[in-house]
Amino acid sequence: MTALLLVAATTACGRVAAPEGELTASLLVQVTSVHEETGMTLLEGPTFAPDGGLLVVDVTAQAGEPKVLRVDTESREVTPVLTNETSVYTSAQFSPHDERLYLTDLVGGRIDSGTPEGGDPVTFFSGEVDGTPMLPDDLAFDEDGHLFVSDTTGHADPVWDPQGRVVRIDRDTAEATVLADELPAPNGISFNEDFTGLWVSQYAANRVDFLALNGDRTGVETAHTGLHFDGGTSRVDSNAVDAEGNVYQGVHGQPSIHVHGSTGEHLATVSVPAEDAEGLDTATNLAIAPGTTDGYMTVSGRDGGFVYTFEALGEGIRQSNGG
Repeated sequence: MTALLLVAATTACGRVAAPEGELTASLLVQVTSVHEETGMTLLEGPTFAPDGGLLVVDVTAQAGEPKVLRVDTESREVTPVLTNETSVYTSAQFSPHDERLYLTDLVGGRIDSGTPEGGDPVTFFSGEVDGTPMLPDDLAFDEDGHLFVSDTTGHADPVWDPQGRVVRIDRDTAEATVLADELPAPNGISFNEDFTGLWVSQYAANRVDFLALNGDRTGVETAHTGLHFDGGTSRVDSNAVDAEGNVYQGVHGQPSIHVHGSTGEHLATVSVPAEDAEGLDTATNLAIAPGTTDGYMTVSGRDGGFVYTFEALGEGIRQSNGG
């Protein structure tokens, strides 16, 4: 996600040296400008298509404007992929089952899907879950293609009024099952490196929980808080996991990504250059190109929406490609 609610500008993209544990990202391309109607732009959901193209969503894009965009990481060309009149997409990911692009519509309470090129758009899931509407924010797929969604209901309410959920949706029937409830606005959701559990970022509590799943991933066996985030006025947003099991935590309220080992140790903070930071206030999501350590983070603020690059600590896998 998000916090709630074309023009390609480029710079050279070499890695920038920084003190140990501090990594400085390099600007790849400006993807969006601030929308006049909303006074903001917010990039999210970076994910690599089967052909290697990087797709991102613009949460605040208005009707008729590109809501899904493609970034060519070599040429830095930005092209529109998909738009519609009503959707507010907050994340994107490709299914290992049918290789279609799946998009969470936060405001519409739906999950849509389409081809990597934006064709054949259909609604995969909509409606209430256990009698309550869902605000689907981020998305993770297990190895069999079943969907695991963070329902961020309560994101604008105090932490002591937890209403959020983690929901599993069957890939074949679209039947939704609540795996965890009464959560403080869950946002980021990623499987760990061996698909035995989920890292869930609790937006309203500034913590990341680990949910250990049963053998067929239809229930939670144990759960505990794995990471605390001293964010002040900023909050944890989307997350990702690399092949080493490291957890990359995006932030709403500061243009940086915080990287922790699976046992909690802080390994690195990835930030934009100091001269860029004044006009940027989020680094909510990231992707690591599969089989490489080429990291890409979505960064937004009053200067626009950008993709920055960085050297990841481990190689990209499914768990670090969208959500």
